[in-house]
Amino acid sequence: MSVTSGPRVIARTAPAGPPGARPSGDLAAGLRRGANTTPGRLTMAMLGLVALCLLTGVIGLVSISGRASTLDDLTNHREPVSAAAQQIYRSLSDADATAAGAFLTSAVAPPTLRARYLTDIAQAGTALAVAATDSSGIPEATKPLSLLSTNIPVYAGLVERASANNALGYPIGSAYLREADNLMQATLLPAAQALYGIDTGRLVAAQDSATSFPWFAALLGVALLVALIIAQRYLRRRTNRVINVGLLVATIAVVVATVWSATGLILETVHVSNGRSAGSDPGETLAQIRTKALQARTDEMLTLVARGGQNYDTPYKALTKAIGGTDGTGGLLGQVHATSSDSTMTGEIGDAINAAKSWFTRHNQAAAANASGDYPTAVAITLGSGASQPNEAAAFDQVDNTLKLAIGQARIDFANETGAASGWLVALPIGVLVLLVLAAAGAAVGIWQRLKEYR
Repeated sequence: MSVTSGPRVIARTAPAGPPGARPSGDLAAGLRRGANTTPGRLTMAMLGLVALCLLTGVIGLVSISGRASTLDDLTNHREPVSAAAQQIYRSLSDADATAAGAFLTSAVAPPTLRARYLTDIAQAGTALAVAATDSSGIPEATKPLSLLSTNIPVYAGLVERASANNALGYPIGSAYLREADNLMQATLLPAAQALYGIDTGRLVAAQDSATSFPWFAALLGVALLVALIIAQRYLRRRTNRVINVGLLVATIAVVVATVWSATGLILETVHVSNGRSAGSDPGETLAQIRTKALQARTDEMLTLVARGGQNYDTPYKALTKAIGGTDGTGGLLGQVHATSSDSTMTGEIGDAINAAKSWFTRHNQAAAANASGDYPTAVAITLGSGASQPNEAAAFDQVDNTLKLAIGQARIDFANETGAASGWLVALPIGVLVLLVLAAAGAAVGIWQRLKEYR
């Protein structure tokens, strides 16, 4: 008897996974089952609250530290660089006016005017070096910096040629001086103004950044408070316990962090705004007045140098009207005087207004002498070189000096207010982070105590 076997069937089994491994479907199912149980919900709430607390603390630390860094940059970098850019303009304008004044005095420039001119050129070079250190990554600053660094030596060379020819009695000296002034007015001063505008714009942008509202951090804080309240209500319903100490500690920590942050940021914003209204804004207006005054001074000098060859009187009148209006009390001077909130600055601006009145009056006397053909008297009044004549140069120097003092006071007000703003943020970043870490620990401990009851 023979036995015939049928086809052998080989059973295929799924490959064995690593010990303890579960299919992803089982894991997802397990999570769903856990979420439907009270322990599962409590575990998820604990993990979520801890994560939200830590995230809020880190975001708060980064946000507040960023504002503190911006404030430090304002006082230690942005404002000094902006002042350096303004100094470039001021020094170049004064150099141009001084060069023209020296040309009027005699064949050889007096030592005092020569020294003043050289000091102006040196100060412009020093301020340009300061401004250049801040040009990295700012393509719009490259052109004015290049124009200034290239053409300041060219301007100085033209002035030297003008002086040398004037000393020899050659009329071409005045042509060199006019060419130097054209270079100053058409190239150097516009480049300095552009550079100052760029640096001032960056200062304003930094002030805006330091006072912007931290929306993301604020929303996280609100979400965290809401989550803590919901968690406590849920535990109260499930456990019939009125107070969960851990969650209460977490809530108090978050409330303290929120109140501390809000208070600090509000006061910081107030001080930065005060620094703008009492410091940088009037300082910018005063800088405009000072540069316009220097331009007007150059124009009245060149009027005498040209002796009718070119009209400098019209731009002079436009500049002085912008400075003080028709009588010295209006224009930009009247505007900044009316809005000044610092008594010291207000007094200094008042002195500048009085000095401007004297300057305008003496200029009119010099212009009248020049119009009547009395050129030597016009020069004596303008330069203050006549013992028996009004001293217009002294009146102008008084305008420039009082404006310098007022600008200095504006810088002090800016530094004081911005420094006070920084003071409110000194301990705030670390304090907020510590409070939020405490809140995370409180939430974890509070919920963990309830979880142990289910074991």
